[in-house]
Amino acid sequence: MNRFTHLVLVLGLTAPLALAAEPLEVFVSILPEQTFVERIGGDQVEVESLVKPGDNPHTFEPTPSQVARLADADLYLGIGMPFEPAWIERIRGVNPDIRFLDLSEGLAHRALEDHDHDEDEHHDHDEMHEHEHEHEHEHEHEHEQDPHVWTSPLLVGRMGASIANVLSRMDPSHAAEYKANLDRFQSDLKALDRDIREILAPVSQRRFMVFHPAWGYFADAYGLTQIPIEKEGKEPGARSLAALIDQARRQDTRVIFVQPQFSRRAAEQVANAIDGRVESIDNLAPDYFANLRHVARVIADAQR
Repeated sequence: MNRFTHLVLVLGLTAPLALAAEPLEVFVSILPEQTFVERIGGDQVEVESLVKPGDNPHTFEPTPSQVARLADADLYLGIGMPFEPAWIERIRGVNPDIRFLDLSEGLAHRALEDHDHDEDEHHDHDEMHEHEHEHEHEHEHEHEQDPHVWTSPLLVGRMGASIANVLSRMDPSHAAEYKANLDRFQSDLKALDRDIREILAPVSQRRFMVFHPAWGYFADAYGLTQIPIEKEGKEPGARSLAALIDQARRQDTRVIFVQPQFSRRAAEQVANAIDGRVESIDNLAPDYFANLRHVARVIADAQR
């Protein structure tokens, strides 16, 4: 082989590598969302979730190192978490070219439930009532919308279509790949939905008690009702706790569900009073499909 032939072969082998596009740098808010984007984007995306295992997304703030990496990102996919509006403006300050899409936009949002047992313990004095009313008025819009849309596989299917669309617009050369990945993703979501319905079909008691009301969309999708212990991120007072214990006894509740990112104290107080137990279910687990099947089985076993 002469030197010219060798040079042609080398250039022929290396040119495609040189021309290969870098993966899109994508940030998301939570770990399940990272799974969705990785499933649809495949090798054409590199995805990082801001909220890491153990973080509470309701009180989350990005670290300086995360903000530094966001300065080079191509896309931020939100999902309606409370921290997003303020932080996306700061992110745009360091990366004005970043594209932002809220995957929850256009979905029918539900209101966050509050437990109904503490109305008589808020305002023992007129002055306290006036002060608390002003405080609640300042934050009333913060708590009225349930952000946990990803707990419904049906809604995740719609979010998947949005992910494929935005990736295809930003990277049209791989649009066919994104479409094929989306089709497989939505097929898996349909199978997940069928499995959950099958698991929950024998359940006669359709109400379950949770500390933090993070499973409302899941409950709505499968004919269940969640009963929250907390209200606006706060543990219940003594009267509310007594009323919840009475409610749990009347409804023969034996399991109180908690999320790993929140305190177990109030849930354990209820469980101890009813001779029940506390079970952890995590709506932020990254293995979305296995996790939702697990949650359905745990709820079904507790409610039979």
